Amino acid sequence: MTLPLEGVKVVDLTNVMAGPYCAMVLGDLGADVIKIESFPDGDASRRFDPKVNGESYCFAVLNRNKRSIALDLKAPRGKEAFLKLAAGADIVLENFRPGVVRRLGIDPETLLALNPALVYASMSGFGQTGPYGNKGGFDIIAQGMSGIMMMTGQPGGRPAKVGIAMNDIASGVTALYGILGAYIGRLRSGKGQYLETSLLEAGLAWTPWEFGAWAGAGEIPTPTGTRHRRAAPYQAYRTQDGYVTVGAGADNLWRSFCLNVCDKPEWLEDPRYATAAARLANVDELERDIEAVFADHPTAHWVDLLDAAKVPGGPVYGYEQILADPHIEARRMIVEVEHPKIGRMKTLGLPLKSSGELTAIRRPAPLLGQHSAEILGELGYSPKEICELFETGAAAGNANAG
Repeated sequence: MTLPLEGVKVVDLTNVMAGPYCAMVLGDLGADVIKIESFPDGDASRRFDPKVNGESYCFAVLNRNKRSIALDLKAPRGKEAFLKLAAGADIVLENFRPGVVRRLGIDPETLLALNPALVYASMSGFGQTGPYGNKGGFDIIAQGMSGIMMMTGQPGGRPAKVGIAMNDIASGVTALYGILGAYIGRLRSGKGQYLETSLLEAGLAWTPWEFGAWAGAGEIPTPTGTRHRRAAPYQAYRTQDGYVTVGAGADNLWRSFCLNVCDKPEWLEDPRYATAAARLANVDELERDIEAVFADHPTAHWVDLLDAAKVPGGPVYGYEQILADPHIEARRMIVEVEHPKIGRMKTLGLPLKSSGELTAIRRPAPLLGQHSAEILGELGYSPKEICELFETGAAAGNANAG
């Protein structure tokens, strides 16, 4: 199997979520991702519960397709080993607080002088410049400051966080496409470059419709529960035993919804619902009327009718329900890998399907320092020198690596 990034060497200095997600996808695409970790603790997410046989399951899901080397970047010989890695790398990524890499002497200027073809990417809370450039940031801070929390949740309720670490993942994805773009540019010019993004900007960039409404009409987005701001019916509706989502804002879908799902032809003549604009203006009444119908049967009944009528819709699942759905099994979104300590474990599958070789899960997440000796050997260190690095604390291995 030849994956698109096979032979590309990535040096990953990142921790927790945004950077590790980006690095994981680079690994899925075939890159040799070398995860640099401090010791004795390593990536902060190694401490996250639940643990199986002493290893964090969450860390294991997010760090597949990587090798781990434990280095003390503050120790001269540890830094020397890192610089040897960077000199032969194609990509370096980090998500320290701004200023840390400069203090360590591994900043973009230093590494690009050492390796002019390098693509160097930074992720931070607020970016490397600007009034908040030195401010630390987590996903929750970025969600709050980006306005996302004030447009999420139920009308009149408290600000609500998106259920996942949205800004973290947005930052990882933004860095990912930046890295791939810079690497393609390097293939043409031979020159590397530095790029950076932040949790705040990456999340804000995912609000184009909200920005358009604000810039075009001064509209400030507020929480709408599950409703769409521009279409109705387009939300989750209560059924006899749960909720079902419906997307029938277009006139042809609305007609099919009235006739073939709800058996309410009179809604087509009701002036409150006669046009898309009217349905949106009367969305509260529309919700009451639809839920009065939906209350007579369970969610599965309505999903079957929606599917038969070719009206987009689906059940509102708990997370455990979607993971048990046969469609997820058919799409191989849960796969098993063999981890050196956890053993046989489930992990998320690959969301990209392709006609050619594009992504693959080639190895489980590494133990802390599992590949230290292996990677140092590849850099030209002799077995004696590797032992000296371990003995002096400039690097560390893993006795359980096998």
